[in-house]
Amino acid sequence: MTADRLTPRVLLNAYAAGIFPMAESREDPEVFWVRPRRRGIFPLDGFHISKSLARHIRRDPFTIRIDTDFAGVVAGCAARDETWINGTIFALYRELHAMGHAHSLEVWEGDTLVGGVYGVTLGAAFFGESMFSRRTDASKIALAYLVDRLRAGGFQLFDAQFLTPHLQSLGAIEIGRDAYMWQLGAALARQADFTAPRTPASGQALLQRRTQTS
Repeated sequence: MTADRLTPRVLLNAYAAGIFPMAESREDPEVFWVRPRRRGIFPLDGFHISKSLARHIRRDPFTIRIDTDFAGVVAGCAARDETWINGTIFALYRELHAMGHAHSLEVWEGDTLVGGVYGVTLGAAFFGESMFSRRTDASKIALAYLVDRLRAGGFQLFDAQFLTPHLQSLGAIEIGRDAYMWQLGAALARQADFTAPRTPASGQALLQRRTQTS
């Protein structure tokens, strides 16, 4: 699809139909739609924190922020040799962010953005788009705080798009299209709030809250 036919509303309608956009490369101006037969999702009660990751979280090496540098997170996700984020997609997600339908969870080391994840919200569904890491475990820590936020905010579905060995090691699973569409429909019928929950005051607080709600 050409850029002039894509709007934030078209994009939201696509997510509601179980479809998401990609580009062949950052240089390719065209965007195509993807609707996988098998979908990767994170069960919100099944995120796996290994002992080594838990130790890293307890040390509180980073500061977690929400929506303070959305463009920086998208740029970090696109800053790899091969990326599906072209200029059109970058601009569209910035528009969705301005509309309140796209959010970033950011990992900061002092004044430096060192990791993060971003995605789209619709109803009680969170569509995870991409993540990046410039420090050891930064993206894993981002996901741990993201799952906590989604659970606290009333979300029902965390769509990871494709299952990878890395995501599988953290608790993601793969389901068929029909099962995914059923979960998506149920999530779209409800409301959730990404920005309302407070970020846990420390890594220890995050781990304690996870234990209490498991």
